[in-house]
This record gives sequence, C-alpha cells and structure tokens, in this order.
Amino acid sequence: MDPIDYKILEILKKNAREKASNISKEIHLSVSSVIERIHHMEKEGIIQGYTTLIDENSLGNDLTALIEVRLEHPQYTEDFVSFVNQIPYVVSCYYLTGNFDYLIKISCRCSKHLEQLHQIIKNHPGVDNTCTHFVLKTTKNIYHVLPKDSA
Repeated sequence: MDPIDYKILEILKKNAREKASNISKEIHLSVSSVIERIHHMEKEGIIQGYTTLIDENSLGNDLTALIEVRLEHPQYTEDFVSFVNQIPYVVSCYYLTGNFDYLIKISCRCSKHLEQLHQIIKNHPGVDNTCTHFVLKTTKNIYHVLPKDSA
C-alpha cells in the first residue's frame, strides 16, 4: 500500500461506483494503472466487497437499538454467534471486553418488534443478562477509517 492506493480507497469510500476513468483524472494516473491497483487490493483482501447504503427509515425500520449481552459461560460463545448471525434484523455484533460479552446493533420496525427480538435473544440458551439502549439519533456513521497520514 502506498499513498496512491490510499487515495484510490478514499475515493471509493465516498462512492464505490466511481469510474476508474474519473479516479485516474483525480489522482493523475492512467486508467489501466487504477484498475490494476483496485484489482490488486481486491485480491489482497483490502477491498472485501462493494455494498449499497440504505436508509433504514425509508424501509420502515424506524428503531435502532444496541443490546449488550452477557453469556453465562464461554462454552456458549460459538452457539450464540451462530444464533445471532441468523437474525436478519441484527446489523452488527461485536465481541467485547468489560461487563458484557457482546454488543448487538438491531434495526427494526418499532418498540413492539424490538421487544420480540429482545425476548428471543434474552431467552437463548447461555444468555445470562442483557441491557438495551435505544438510539435516539445517529450523529456519525462511517464504516471504515483510513490512516490519517496515508492519503
């Protein structure tokens, strides 16, 4: 990775559908070199995929919540992770240090729907305790951070 690769990533971070020809103009590199660098970053796993950002509220998911989960024992970890990955309303799940083992981000329709999801999670074998937080407003939501001095 060199500064040019980081510049390409910064451009793709803003718009993953940006044409290689536009990137080449912005960073003063040939189109073929830009394409070659992007392919190399894909092959190396630096670029892992491309996605669409969707406005959850437009789809009727008006509630975002964070649920902290503590397991009774580490023996439940594998089963719990598999279980959480099957819930379509779970946006992300993080393994933590501290008083809780996991932090789950959920996007759902309403508080009644959240209650149903919470009951499913809380009653899963091995779950010892949960603590739920309602998100009132998202003030920052980025997905990747590039090193500050790279671009």
